[in-house]
Amino acid sequence: MDGAFFLVSKLVWGLLRPNTLALALAVLGLVLVWRGRRFGRWPLTLGLGWYAAVFCLPVAALLTLPLENRFPRPATAPPFVTGIIVLGGAVEQRMTAARGIPALNGAAERMTEGMALALRYPEARLVFTGGTAALDQSGPTEAETARLLFTQLGLPANRLLLENESRNTHENAVFTHRLLNPQPGETWLLVTSASHMPRSVGVFRAAGWRVVPWPVNYTTGDDPALWWDNPFPTRLNQAEWALREWVGLTVYWLTGRTGAWFPGP
Repeated sequence: MDGAFFLVSKLVWGLLRPNTLALALAVLGLVLVWRGRRFGRWPLTLGLGWYAAVFCLPVAALLTLPLENRFPRPATAPPFVTGIIVLGGAVEQRMTAARGIPALNGAAERMTEGMALALRYPEARLVFTGGTAALDQSGPTEAETARLLFTQLGLPANRLLLENESRNTHENAVFTHRLLNPQPGETWLLVTSASHMPRSVGVFRAAGWRVVPWPVNYTTGDDPALWWDNPFPTRLNQAEWALREWVGLTVYWLTGRTGAWFPGP
């Protein structure tokens, strides 16, 4: 069942991701209008309208802010931490394999913050969870890149634990819970992008785990001046990522992978 869910989710999102769909609609509409089909104006307007809205309006920020503000960092850091869980999604495992050095993407703060917390809490274990999210599962895993990065940064091997089979956020939670078997009274920090935190907390709760959210990788702020800082291509990617999270929250809730549509503190 989980295999079918993974396959369908990858295929559907690949076809319907907003930026790609908008471009396809615009091209389709343009061809239809050029051939004299008046109804082609509708897909043309819808496709170009998405790009125009993201360009002229703070669409990306308004979609992202509720996600990033949902779980603030604890006002006071815990005095003792059992372990630090870093979710995958910040490493580029194929580029790492191609070049031989750890390659990170725009969510790199997941990794740097995980290492900073490991230094702050020297008794805590650092746990990285991530296999590969690609349809082709034969390639290198994110966990392999994480091992290379953390050990090169000086983390002792006996403090690092890797979960290398998960393909999505639901499996991150389920497989890591199974691996660690957390006990009552333990404190586990969950490190992931702020916009990804609501869905992540939801699936960890559904797996029976009350983690402490530790969000990173903020992409916007409450000050409207920040809403226009990023160039247009970055705002397109930000808007698409936020929509992906909203869709993911809805699908996870409808399929029972979270207990609430929009998990909160």
